Amino acid sequence: MDTMDVNKMIAAILVAGIAYTVAGMIGRSVVHEEPLKQPAIKIEGMPAAAPAPEAAKPAGPHVPPIAALLASADPAEGQKIVQKDCSICHTFNKGGEPKVGPNLYGIVGAKRAHESGFNYSEGLAKLGGTWTYENLNEWIDDPHAVVPDTRMAFAGIKNDKQRADVIAYLRTLSDHPEPLPSPTAAETKAQPAQTAAAAPAPAAETAKPAGPEIPAIEPYLANADVAVGKQKVESLCGICHSFNKGGAPKIGPNLYDIVNAKRAHEAGFAYSEGLAKLGGTWTYENLNHWIYDPRAVVPDTKMIFPGIKNTKERADVIAYLRTLSDHPAPLPAASGAAAK
Repeated sequence: MDTMDVNKMIAAILVAGIAYTVAGMIGRSVVHEEPLKQPAIKIEGMPAAAPAPEAAKPAGPHVPPIAALLASADPAEGQKIVQKDCSICHTFNKGGEPKVGPNLYGIVGAKRAHESGFNYSEGLAKLGGTWTYENLNEWIDDPHAVVPDTRMAFAGIKNDKQRADVIAYLRTLSDHPEPLPSPTAAETKAQPAQTAAAAPAPAAETAKPAGPEIPAIEPYLANADVAVGKQKVESLCGICHSFNKGGAPKIGPNLYDIVNAKRAHEAGFAYSEGLAKLGGTWTYENLNHWIYDPRAVVPDTKMIFPGIKNTKERADVIAYLRTLSDHPAPLPAASGAAAK
């Protein structure tokens, strides 16, 4: 074999190698491999692949850190909020007996579900951990986001400054208050903006209706489900109200024969000043507005119930309340199109 033939063979090998490399590069740029989501061929008896672990979720909603706000919080303002919104269900004195909710003396730094013998919800009993400043921050913002099965009817405090005031007051309920947390530099810098954003807008100097603008209840009452209403009333309202004829009031008044009764009708019951002065009767439409949002009707109400926003559910509840009477009030004639 002469030199020319050898050179040709070497050149052929080099060209083939270059062509292979270039083809591979082009192929990888055009075709992208993806792992199969399941085997192409299923073999009976083989164990299924374990699902990828889910990312751990926080115990509550994402709210701004509380440390920076606590530095300028006002315990006196927090006490006012607590007395207005929380004292109906909780006690705050050292060694105080629980009410509907547990005693809250020494709550900051205490173990969750700490009160011996108190019937906590299953979710809270299993949650574990302690009531740190941040855990209280998330809880007071939205208890149901932390423990969906909580029995608390409290809707939460969305205003960051007010939450900080409340936690600052709860901190004082101790023989040895927990040290205040040190905010990070970023939290301290963000704090004035959060406080400003939390400040409520000044109230308009205009007359307000006795309740919010919501759909009329009459069309829904015709198709309301009394049994569903009873279940909802027992789960949401039974802790504060009695419903039997002649029943004694609990935290709230007895609700037997409430439809068309005068507002603030129960003799001797300590109604809020606003409700006592409201006057009128509990018509179907007045009940509709009240059950939607009690505070929109009477801002100083002692009720911590956040309301029922679903119109069908409100109709079910009102239909059940109507049955609590020796002579149920006639259903109103629907003036508009029937609810669909």
